[in-house]
Amino acid sequence: MPAKPDLRIVLCSPRGFCAGVVRAIDTVERALAIYGAPVYVRHEIVHNRYVVDSLKTKGAIFVEELAEIPDNTNAPVVFSAHGVPKSVPADARARNFFSLDATCPLVTKVHREAEVVGTLGQLPAGAVTLIETAEDAKTFTPKDPNNLAFVTQTTLSIDDTAEIVALLKERFPNINGPLKEVFCYATTNRQLAVKKVAPVVDALIVVGAPNSSNSQRLREVAEREGCKVAILAQRASDLDWSRFEGIKSLGITAGASAPEVIVEEIMGAFAERYELHVETVSAAEENEFFPLPRSLRPDAA
Repeated sequence: MPAKPDLRIVLCSPRGFCAGVVRAIDTVERALAIYGAPVYVRHEIVHNRYVVDSLKTKGAIFVEELAEIPDNTNAPVVFSAHGVPKSVPADARARNFFSLDATCPLVTKVHREAEVVGTLGQLPAGAVTLIETAEDAKTFTPKDPNNLAFVTQTTLSIDDTAEIVALLKERFPNINGPLKEVFCYATTNRQLAVKKVAPVVDALIVVGAPNSSNSQRLREVAEREGCKVAILAQRASDLDWSRFEGIKSLGITAGASAPEVIVEEIMGAFAERYELHVETVSAAEENEFFPLPRSLRPDAA
């Protein structure tokens, strides 16, 4: 059998689950442990098919809207990590549901500052304009240019928002921003690691889902930093091996809702084809912890 070619693997650190995602998943699993199945979850608890499918096998039932949940149920109803409009908890109370809010605390901070469906749903219709690109910022025409404020989506980093915020401040000098910018530490740290790795590898894989904002941003950062092959993959089976022909080095990271087991699965797939030489590049240390909703904590009784 011919010898496998060498491949240098550079793992980005930090990568994968953040404190908000851990809290959300633990909320569903703890609710299942305490109350038994089913536990209803509005929307995907996090944007990861593997995580969602795993929770389904344990008894979680995912719904798009509360209208799908039977009346008079005693089962817990969990709101996802991404946050919900104010109308959703109000509807849950009106139907006497036992609800558990798994919204990431950083998202909740943005909601409090605002006072994109989470944040948009916190204010009356027509009060918020979603600015997604620099072009949007250039063409935005407000009703009252002297009565404006902005907040930013937590899964965008400082780099992601800098140009848009600068344009808005230039066009509308009186615009008000948050008292303290709320950027997701996990988004920022994972992007910092990719910035270090992307320029020194031939290809980079981001483990994550297509509907995960922070995972898509990681892929875009890799491309911006000069990596010619930057790929988003949910599982090893998603990989198009023709994209990796001739590479001698590969970076791997994972979005904040992607489990480490998928990173290991992808490394295993490469190990079948290459002789791996693994190293890690670290951009930051993370030790954040977000406690569970109060009613699920051990001392709740």
